Amino acid sequence: MRNDERFEQKLVARLAALREGRGWSLEQLAQASGISRATLSRMERGESSPTAALLGKLCAAYGLPMSRLIAEVEEQGAQLIKSVDQATWTDPATGFTRRMVSPPAKGLRGELIEGRLPAGAVIDYEQPPQPGLEQHIWMLDGLLDYTLDGVTYRLQVGDCLRFRLYGPTRFSCPGPLGAHYLIAICEP
Repeated sequence: MRNDERFEQKLVARLAALREGRGWSLEQLAQASGISRATLSRMERGESSPTAALLGKLCAAYGLPMSRLIAEVEEQGAQLIKSVDQATWTDPATGFTRRMVSPPAKGLRGELIEGRLPAGAVIDYEQPPQPGLEQHIWMLDGLLDYTLDGVTYRLQVGDCLRFRLYGPTRFSCPGPLGAHYLIAICEP
């Protein structure tokens, strides 16, 4: 079994554990997240892969940043995180790839995430997982249109957008190349 398959199995198991830990039925989670009960059931049985949009909705329902969810799936430990040990997840719907360069860790308040969004891909998040979360997006390559509070910012190589996240957001890569960026998240 490949590392990404093992990671996805652990991710799905963690999502099921979060639901069960709150004592929620699939129906209750469906109401809290806006995701159909059937979709949730297929995901928990491993019959479908969670997309970035679906994970965003689940994290919002649990009040948990996506990076924290992913960190809970990975083992914690060393201060040096070798490139080969950095968890990578790919959204099956968009091809978006998220690599946890510096995942959340006990006693540390920041984390660093590498994102790669293919040309033409769009990801919408209806609500933040944790309102007011401080974020910084630094563009490494390509173009990224990031919509925050109804305003679209075009990020080019070297640009940095910093903000606190309160409402819906959109990541969109106009192309012709994919967007490559880093996101720094600072917890309060």
